[in-house]
Amino acid sequence: MLTVRNLNTHYGNIHALKGVDLEVKQGEIVTLIGSNGAGKSTTLSTVTGLLKPTRGEITFNGVNIAGKPPSEIVRMGISLSPEGREVFPALTVEENLSLGAFTRNDKAAVKRSYDRVYDLFPRLSERKKQTAGTLSGGEQQMLAIGRSLMAEPQLLMLDEPSLGLAPKLVMMIFDLIVSINKQGTTILLVEQNANMALSIAHRGYVLETGRVTLTDDARALATNEAVRRAYLGQVEEF
Repeated sequence: MLTVRNLNTHYGNIHALKGVDLEVKQGEIVTLIGSNGAGKSTTLSTVTGLLKPTRGEITFNGVNIAGKPPSEIVRMGISLSPEGREVFPALTVEENLSLGAFTRNDKAAVKRSYDRVYDLFPRLSERKKQTAGTLSGGEQQMLAIGRSLMAEPQLLMLDEPSLGLAPKLVMMIFDLIVSINKQGTTILLVEQNANMALSIAHRGYVLETGRVTLTDDARALATNEAVRRAYLGQVEEF
């Protein structure tokens, strides 16, 4: 579905991505793990067209999308739930969701997307007329994911969905990610909580300073000694 080859991205003079290769197959949950500044969010921003690559290919369903505008990439079937949620605080839940469907004209299909989101997130249905700025952090995260689903994406990209949430809410969000995947949406997940990410993913990539240093089945990564020491909070016993 998504193939990235030799992806290079710069922020001015900073070489943020240095030849990243990755692949996401239809139906998978694939996770990118790594420390802050490794290039995880930059990878998502480049795929979605928010940043333009300086070199490399990004192929989605056989079409090279590198450098295309974000609105066109959304129409092709890629949606991003951004880090920090980025909901519109003065707009209601319903209005925030409607913005996620801005590329769509079929009112009946959009109505089905509302129904799907409210089925996945009943709390949003209860608060549909409430302004997003008055929601809790967990509810805002639900809204951010729900808004990205309103585009009816084939590939949903999630950037740090557990950031700042209490452990109980983290479990809820990850359960919902699995449910969304089982409904047929392919997922590319960026997540600081490597334990949780690898527990639900099929495969994973480790990014370090703009490069992929390791890729494997998620279970294999979760038991890899170097990964455990660096990202899973486990240290050697003496």
